[in-house]
Amino acid sequence: MDVNDPKDKFKAVWLILFMLGLGTLLPWNFFMTATMYFNHRLADPTTANVTEGESRNALQARFNNTMTLCAMIPLLIFTCLTSIIHQRIPQKIRILGSLVAILVVFCVTAILVKLAINPVAFFVITMIKIVIINAFGAVLQGSLFGMAGVLPDGYTTPIMSGQGLAGTFAALAMICAIASGSDLMDCAFGYFITACVVISLAIVSYIILPNLDFYRHYQEKKQKNPALQEEKTIQLIKNDSGGGMSTGEEVQRNPSILSIFKKIWVMALSVCFAFTVTICAFPAVAIDVKSTIANGGLWEKYFIPVSGFLLFNLCDWLGRSLTAVCSWPGKDSKLLPALLLARLMFVPLFMLCNVQPRSAMPVYFSHDAWFTVFIMLFALSSGYLASLCMCFYSTLVDTHEAETAGAIMTFFMTLGLALGASFSFLFRGVI
Repeated sequence: MDVNDPKDKFKAVWLILFMLGLGTLLPWNFFMTATMYFNHRLADPTTANVTEGESRNALQARFNNTMTLCAMIPLLIFTCLTSIIHQRIPQKIRILGSLVAILVVFCVTAILVKLAINPVAFFVITMIKIVIINAFGAVLQGSLFGMAGVLPDGYTTPIMSGQGLAGTFAALAMICAIASGSDLMDCAFGYFITACVVISLAIVSYIILPNLDFYRHYQEKKQKNPALQEEKTIQLIKNDSGGGMSTGEEVQRNPSILSIFKKIWVMALSVCFAFTVTICAFPAVAIDVKSTIANGGLWEKYFIPVSGFLLFNLCDWLGRSLTAVCSWPGKDSKLLPALLLARLMFVPLFMLCNVQPRSAMPVYFSHDAWFTVFIMLFALSSGYLASLCMCFYSTLVDTHEAETAGAIMTFFMTLGLALGASFSFLFRGVI
C-alpha cells in the first residue's frame, strides 16, 4: 500500500465487508436451523398430536436431505457460472441484485408463516426458495471475493469471518426465539423477520460502500490499471477460451487450469473430501438425534439448537481461527490427508447415536454427552483441516497463478458440499 493511499477510517470498509460476508451464508443457515418450524408445517393434521420422533410422514423424513441437496447443487452450478457472468454483468447489479433477491425470499418466507398451506405445496415452495437463495448466494460470494481482490491484502478476511459467524448468529437467533416463550409460529415469524433485518443492513452497507474514500480510491486504481484489473477480479475458469495468447509473458500470466491443478490437486481433493464428510452427517443425520435425558422437559427444545447448531458453528469457527496460529501438519505431510480420511469415523458414530426415527441400526451412544462430544470434535476438525487446505494451496503456486488456483479450490470445495448432500440420503436411509 502506498503511503499516499487513503486510510480505512474507523475500519468502515472492513466492517462493511464483514457484514456482506455475514449476508452470504446467513440465509442458508437460517433455513437450516429452523427445523422445528419446518417439521411442524410438514406434519399431517391427523398426526399433529403424535410425539415427535415416533412417527414422521414422507415429507418430514426427506426434508433434511432434500433441503441440503437443493442448497448444494445450485451452489455448485452458480459458483461456476459466476466466472462467466462477472464479465458481462456489472458488479453493482450482481451484488445488490443478489441481496435484494435474498431479501424478497425471506419476506415471502415470513409471510408464509401466517398462511395455511398444504404440506406438499409448502415442501415444494420451501425447496424452490432454498434453490433461489443458494443460487444468488453463490453469485454474491463470488462477486464479493472479486471486489475484495482489488483492495489491499487482508480484506478477504472480514468476508470469511462474516461467513464463519453466520451459522452462530442463526443458531443464537433461533435459541432466542425459543427462549421468548412465544408460540412456535410466532417464533418462526420473528426469526425470519430478523433475517430480513440483517439482509437489509447488508444492502444499506453496500450502498454506503462506494461513498467511502478508501474503497473508491482502489476502485479507481483498478479502472486505471487494466493489468491489475485482470489479475485482481474474479478470473475463475476462463483460460480455455483465451485463444489470443501470443507472447511467452501472456502464457506465463495466464497458465492453463490443468497445469495449476497438477500443483494443487492434493489440496483440492482434500478440501473436497473434507466437506463431503461434513455434509454427509451434518445436518441431515446429526439434527435427527434426540435427547435421552430431557424426558419431555425444556432441554428437549434446546438440545439440537444448542448441542447441534450452536456448538457445531462455534467449534467450526474456532477450527478456522486456529489456522492463524498453527499450521500443523505441514502442506507436504502425508498426515493431513490421513487425518481427513480419519474423519470418516464420525459418520458411523453419529449414525449410532440416538437418531430418531430409525428402523435398522441399534443405538450405542444414547446419552446426550456422546453426541455433544462428537459434534464438537467433528466441527473443530472440519473447520481446522479444511482451512489448512485453503491456506496451503496458495503456497504451491506462483503469484500470477494464485487467482485461478483459488477458483479451482472454490470449485472443489463446493463439489464436496454437493457430494456430501447426495451421500446424506444413503446414510440417513440405512439408519
